[in-house]
Amino acid sequence: MDIRITRMAELLTGYSAQIREGDRVLIEAETAAEPLVRALFESVLKHGAHPFLQISLSGQVSSTGLDDIFFEQANSDQLNHPATFRQLAYDEFEARFFIHSSSNTRSLTNIDPKRVAQRRKALKPILSTQLERDDRGEFSWVSTLYPTAAHAQEADMSLEAYEDFVFMACHVHTSDKNAVDYWKDIEKNQQKWVDVFAGHDMLAVRGPNCDLRFSIKERTFINASGRRNMPDGEIFTGPVEDSVNGWIMFTLPIVFRGIELQDVRITFENGRALVIEAQNNQQFLIETLQTDAGASFLGEFGIGTNYRIGRHTKNTLFDEKMGGTFHVAFGAGYPKTGSKNKSAIHWDMVCDVREESEMILDGEVIYRDGAFLD
Repeated sequence: MDIRITRMAELLTGYSAQIREGDRVLIEAETAAEPLVRALFESVLKHGAHPFLQISLSGQVSSTGLDDIFFEQANSDQLNHPATFRQLAYDEFEARFFIHSSSNTRSLTNIDPKRVAQRRKALKPILSTQLERDDRGEFSWVSTLYPTAAHAQEADMSLEAYEDFVFMACHVHTSDKNAVDYWKDIEKNQQKWVDVFAGHDMLAVRGPNCDLRFSIKERTFINASGRRNMPDGEIFTGPVEDSVNGWIMFTLPIVFRGIELQDVRITFENGRALVIEAQNNQQFLIETLQTDAGASFLGEFGIGTNYRIGRHTKNTLFDEKMGGTFHVAFGAGYPKTGSKNKSAIHWDMVCDVREESEMILDGEVIYRDGAFLD
């Protein structure tokens, strides 16, 4: 086995999820991730915990194991039926690992978006449970990615080059420095940026791709340093829901549920996405942001701090961490930030602010052209 996979499994179990003896641990993946699944399974056992597998043969959107067949053939009652076993694990287990490991990232391209949205509503209790139990310290959840040929193609990279990119971003590519120490250093360095926002109210982000303003009053910024995502490198909060005004132009392509959108522009008024435009697949965008009452409001605002991720790969797990970007997430917010927004979706979109851009906190410029000011 590639030693980097073993290092990844040890990092995820020992540092990210902090698996303890007796924990029940769900491992969710597609078949292409078998090497990492095996390594995780073994590492969980070494921690004295109990691993359980939920392996999908085709896609991870429907929580059925076979997205293609399900979305083509399921009737309305079947689309609305809960994912019983997955919900049970999220209700009762102590931890879960979700491994993005698609063999076909565009498998849902020709599926009716309304059917996918209907299924997403049925799965809303799982997302709510995940966020609420995490907020109470009862549930450790970690999302990561196993480099597959499909993900490499999305990134316009060879599989070998993409593997190097993924393992380097997670800092398991070398034994020169312990990966845990590396991520602890990231946490320490990011904390000073988290502290900048404490006790403040209005944040504005301005540049060629945005003119956005919103309140962060009594909201908490979270230092994301490998506990819930791997790779990581961001700080984030939940904007006051009805305070968001202005517009964002997302010049980087967005891929969501296998659908690619380009040149998305969204205008906000009193929190709600009021004008929704895209160069392509605009109807999909509109329908997704109408999934439920909270889908058109922001549940998250985050700033990417990982400058090791130097390129866009059409995968949000990596793209939202890129240094010199910020991202917003439509839909469900994280309760620990103070967010009150609830939704069946959580859709991150990344905005490039590396040129002629700044962030202004209560009238003071704190960030310019992709970096915090000293």
